[in-house]
Amino acid sequence: MKNYQSDPFKGTFGSLENLADKISDVLSCPVTIEDQNHRLLAYSTHEDGTDPARIATIIGRRVPEKVVNSLWKDGVIPRLQESDDPVRVGTIQNVGLGDRVAVSIRKNNEVLGYIWVLEVEKQLSTEDMQLLKLAAASAKSQLLQMQIGTKKKEENRQELFWKMLTGNLPHEEHILEKLHELNILPVLPAAVFILQLEEEITPAIEKDILYLAAVNQKINVLLSAADANQMLLLASPVGKEPPLELAKSFVESFFTHMKERFSVSDIKAAYGSLVSSFSNVEKSYKEASSVLAVQEKLGGETLTLNGYHELGIYQFLDTIYEKQQRQSYHNEMIRTLQEYDAQHKTELYHTLETYLTLDENLNKASEVLHIHMNTLLYRLKRISELTNIDMKSPHQKIMIYLDFKMNRLFKQERL
Repeated sequence: MKNYQSDPFKGTFGSLENLADKISDVLSCPVTIEDQNHRLLAYSTHEDGTDPARIATIIGRRVPEKVVNSLWKDGVIPRLQESDDPVRVGTIQNVGLGDRVAVSIRKNNEVLGYIWVLEVEKQLSTEDMQLLKLAAASAKSQLLQMQIGTKKKEENRQELFWKMLTGNLPHEEHILEKLHELNILPVLPAAVFILQLEEEITPAIEKDILYLAAVNQKINVLLSAADANQMLLLASPVGKEPPLELAKSFVESFFTHMKERFSVSDIKAAYGSLVSSFSNVEKSYKEASSVLAVQEKLGGETLTLNGYHELGIYQFLDTIYEKQQRQSYHNEMIRTLQEYDAQHKTELYHTLETYLTLDENLNKASEVLHIHMNTLLYRLKRISELTNIDMKSPHQKIMIYLDFKMNRLFKQERL
């Protein structure tokens, strides 16, 4: 082993690249340094050996998502987040990961980043492991300096985002100028995502959410802000698949990983239309908010409708409702069912709503209503007798279905 002082990483290295080269020189192994979201900060010029995961990280400037997912499944990242001791990681061939050792760069309990050392030509000794801990301590000061500047920038970014969300920055040229000042690449198209939790979003949960958004490589987050129990993201889909499919894929993986990694469930998510100019961010935000309103008031099948484009007729219920209000409209068939149920303690209204919602599937409707098929058929017959609804008329059924949904959405009993 080379003869070094007790701590070869004391002093100032000028940059993380210089520190990465120093660690590589001391340990005689390739080194990469990442931030807490697995974005590449620096890597050593030691090129005697490497593996596909390291090459992909350097090319993409961040660790591939499949590698991060494997490290979570194998318990590597949880161990790194709980301790400042180095963790040895064995080969994971299906993601191109060779033998390596990792250590977290920490300030108390907060993880600032990670140092990864490839064991290509040698295996780190116990003494090497201690040296790696010293290297992490040296990297801490540089990452903290980066963090100070980042916090101030984040405040400015949030202020810009709120102005865009509320329509207080309507001119595209002005927005582009502000994005340039904040070193944000103005990628379009983009959409507003709302991730809503049951509890208020704490700084720790906000960090977890932004971590998952950064690691997930289906979207690129441009701006973010926490608002009570909602996390707002302005993000652009990234990948070869259709943009709206990428957005949906991100939401689905977000649900899964928040539950698996951070034990957070009962999440609602929505996103508005993809906009081709930043001056339309307010529109996308309002659309995402309307998706959440439908989910909260209607529940059931609407919980899987995350994108504004998925709402279908729900997009226009407010317009239809406003017209009905102006005309003092009431659906007499629904009124009849409501009055009959009130007088006879029956559930004909709920039965018909469920039946139509499930696309007139008798098996599913009887199962959801917890009644026998014959009971359902009797109720449907009684409904037809009371209201003269023609179950073969799509026009009547569509109108009744819409009125059911508007009653729920706007909490109207419209008798």
